[in-house]
Amino acid sequence: MILRMLPWAYLLAAFVFIYLPVGTLVLFSFQEGSLPVPPFNGPSLRWYGDILGDDDLTGALLNSLLVAFGAASVSVVLGFLAAYGLARHVLPGSAVMRGLLIAPLTVSYLIVGLGLLIVITRAGLGLSLVTAAIGHVVINLPIAFAIIYASMGAQQQNAERAARDLGASEAQVIRLVTVPMLMPAIAAAFFLSVTLSWDEFIIAFLLTRFDVTLPVEIWSMLRSGLSPRLNAIGSLVFLVSVSVVLILELLVFRRRR
Repeated sequence: MILRMLPWAYLLAAFVFIYLPVGTLVLFSFQEGSLPVPPFNGPSLRWYGDILGDDDLTGALLNSLLVAFGAASVSVVLGFLAAYGLARHVLPGSAVMRGLLIAPLTVSYLIVGLGLLIVITRAGLGLSLVTAAIGHVVINLPIAFAIIYASMGAQQQNAERAARDLGASEAQVIRLVTVPMLMPAIAAAFFLSVTLSWDEFIIAFLLTRFDVTLPVEIWSMLRSGLSPRLNAIGSLVFLVSVSVVLILELLVFRRRR
């Protein structure tokens, strides 16, 4: 009996270890007092109303959404084109090309951010949300490429050949056959890129100046100490991330099953 309970006890301990910090953060975001410490005094929506009425925070939130969706869109388009070219055409050095496309996954975000900062500064470009989005494309493109490339199997290739035999042009094959068949992988790459870009801090911190993303704004607030406002912001960020995962599960993985 005890041996049967051990796996469940281990699973419960793992979930508590993972979600206890998040649960504590969410709980004390409803704290009525000005300090996010026990004893709990609430519940209250005071701090949610406070952050939603803060122009700097709402502006940073919109900036994060803009950068996340923009960078994810560009990453998925470029990743799809690279995956299609390397999977459907025999190119010299294709293995090297695949390795170079995936290589940024092994590099620290700090190194990527510093390298981009040097290049952008030397090029005379100003730091902005655009440069932050470029940095997020650099880190999301390898992930999008890997997900889409791994889904390009013989089934899609046979359907593409059949479409060509029936007179479809290359553009029609991609638009009417390849993209619909790869839509679950494309959607998975897009939502994962959105999630990674949404809460990324190091590159956004290095490549922005006046218009900042939400993680950078949160970091600037942390310098003045902890407060229930930070808990409320963290809860909203967690809610958005969980919503993206749920959408991915409902629209992509369930459809595939």
